[in-house]
Amino acid sequence: MKRIYLAGFDVFREDALTYGANLKLMCHRYGFEGLYPLDNACPVDLQARAAAQWIYESNLALIRQADILMANLNDFRGHEPDSGTCFEIGFAKALNLPTWAYCSTQAALIEQVPHTRTMRGQCVDAQDYAIEDFGLPRNLMLSCSTNIVYGDVADCLAQIAAGERL
Repeated sequence: MKRIYLAGFDVFREDALTYGANLKLMCHRYGFEGLYPLDNACPVDLQARAAAQWIYESNLALIRQADILMANLNDFRGHEPDSGTCFEIGFAKALNLPTWAYCSTQAALIEQVPHTRTMRGQCVDAQDYAIEDFGLPRNLMLSCSTNIVYGDVADCLAQIAAGERL
């Protein structure tokens, strides 16, 4: 049974352990074993920095055990996905793992981020930073490296399973 690392900001939910168990159950229904970042409990006696390091190393170890990475690329604390999730996608790509993601919107970044046009016609956000205008729903580094499914977890798992049967 192939293992899927379940990357995403879901670990910050109040019900993160229950939610993770449900994600793993969904994976099983599609013929996969889910590896959830909270599968390993951080030792309670660690100081904050040591706990952070332990979590980092534990998550990288889980990704190394995975055959596939699936990520939640929905907005988190703004108009972008969780930065930790983006790191995990990059790490998985460096390991040559197939990366999949789900996102609830297909709208291009330019449609998602409030912006104005400069005199030269460039779209900029409230801080005057250019907004990518490639018609992609996420930064090109994510959109071009990851199979993004527009929908939810089940939609993504169904597409992964379909691809595995080919």
